[in-house]
Amino acid sequence: MPGPGPGALLGRAGVGRERLFVGAGALLFLVSAGATIYLRGSMAGAMAMPGGLAVTTPWARMPAQSWISAAASFIGMWVVMMAAMMLPSLLPVLTGYRRAVLGLGEPGPGVVTALAGAGYFLVWGVCGAVAYPLGAALAAGESQWPAVARSAPVATGVVLLLAGWFQMTRWKARHLECCRSAPSCGPAPTARVWNAWRYGLRLGFHCTLCCAGLMVSLLVTGVMDLAVMAVVACAITIERLAPWPNLAARAGGTVLLGAGALAVARAL
Repeated sequence: MPGPGPGALLGRAGVGRERLFVGAGALLFLVSAGATIYLRGSMAGAMAMPGGLAVTTPWARMPAQSWISAAASFIGMWVVMMAAMMLPSLLPVLTGYRRAVLGLGEPGPGVVTALAGAGYFLVWGVCGAVAYPLGAALAAGESQWPAVARSAPVATGVVLLLAGWFQMTRWKARHLECCRSAPSCGPAPTARVWNAWRYGLRLGFHCTLCCAGLMVSLLVTGVMDLAVMAVVACAITIERLAPWPNLAARAGGTVLLGAGALAVARAL
């Protein structure tokens, strides 16, 4: 006979609180998605390219803006964007974590779950802090040296090919499994603040490694492109929630390999 469902385990009050938690996560997703759309239009600066062409890029500084301020703005935008892209696949994991803490009979499951989520997005914030100087340096190189600008399309294609290959590796599959079944790859859920924080950091660590190929693809093809963001977010969500994760990852890898080969062929 099938075991009791979540409603039987949580009770009527527990089910209501869980729905409130899920609703708050859905609201946070909608707010972060709206903020991403707004920031996309308000943050991008213009960078001069060889031949007098000006392109819009998130790596450029706005007029009278310091590099520190530009980096802080990018990191803030990056974290908001990650919330919009990751919450659809993260929310079920956090809901399971909250339910596990609740099953221990200790108070404050919502607080420690929120701390786990904060630790998760802190890891993504660090990734944004690393990405900004690299992206700014590459964009500056394209604007100053025509040879770098000419080689950019080929380099983009090569990066997409490498990202597609990464999607096929066992390393990707291992980290994807940790993202889908986080308790097996991290500390057991408890109501202790430090353990919740460590759980979120560990989950974020595995997630960033799992998503490395897709995120690099986003960075090289258009970090401010809403269509690319949506495609990458859908690919991540399908990998995490579908019953055939490795097949989904390989399908995404196949698409990246095709896009990379096409980009290289067009550039040559």
